[in-house]
Amino acid sequence: MAGRLLELLAKGPALIVSLPANSADLARAAAEGGADALKVHIHVVHEASGTQFGDLAAERANLEAVLATGLPTGIVPGAGDQLPTPEEMHALAAMGIDFFDLYVHDMPAWLVGFPGMTRAIAIDHQWDAQTLGQLAALRFEMIEAAVVPHERYGKPLSVGDLGIYRRVRQATKLPIIVPTQKAIRPEEVGLLAGEIGINAIMIGVIVAGRDPESLRAATERFAEAVRGYGRS
Repeated sequence: MAGRLLELLAKGPALIVSLPANSADLARAAAEGGADALKVHIHVVHEASGTQFGDLAAERANLEAVLATGLPTGIVPGAGDQLPTPEEMHALAAMGIDFFDLYVHDMPAWLVGFPGMTRAIAIDHQWDAQTLGQLAALRFEMIEAAVVPHERYGKPLSVGDLGIYRRVRQATKLPIIVPTQKAIRPEEVGLLAGEIGINAIMIGVIVAGRDPESLRAATERFAEAVRGYGRS
C-alpha cells in the first residue's frame, strides 16, 4: 500500500515543509500555511539550520506532537555515524511516520525494502545518472535531489541549477523532491514543476526561517504557487 505522500505525488505537485526543529508550534504553522506534508529529524545535526536532533528516545514526545497535525510526516532518521537502529525504525513506523529519507551514502543496506514506510533516498552533488537509475530496482520510491554543494546554500536559483535538476529528471522515473538548498522563490516553482517536472518542493530554513510566523508566511506563499499546478 502506497504511503500518503506518495499518493499525493501521483495526483500533482506537493509542498513539504522540513521543520527546523521537531516542534508542535512549527508543525501547526506549516499546517495552517497549507503544507501537504512535513519532514522531521533524529540523530543528525541539520546543515542548513545547525540544529542538533537527538535519538528517538529524546525526540519521541516532540515527534508525537508533530504527528498530531495529521499531515503525512517523513523523517531523516540519521546521518554519518549516527544512524537509526532497526528497533527505532520499526518504532517510527508504528508511530505513523509516513516516509524515511537518508542520503545514498548513509543509507544502511538493511533499509532496502524496509516495510511500513515509503522509502526515499537523497542524492548529493556527487550523484551520477547510472547509480540513480538503479535505485528503483532497489525498491526506493522517491528521490530527494539535494544536489547543491554546501558552499552554495542560500544563493539564488540559477539556470545551471535548472539544468542539473533536468538531468536528474531524465535519469529516473521516480518522483523527485527538490529541497530549498538554494533560495528558491515561489514564482520559480513553475520552472521546477512545470518545465522540469519535479514532483514536490520541500521548503526549509533557508526560505522559511526558524520561527512559526516566518514559516507560516513562507508556507502560504509556496502553497499558493504549488496549487497553481493543481491535482487530478
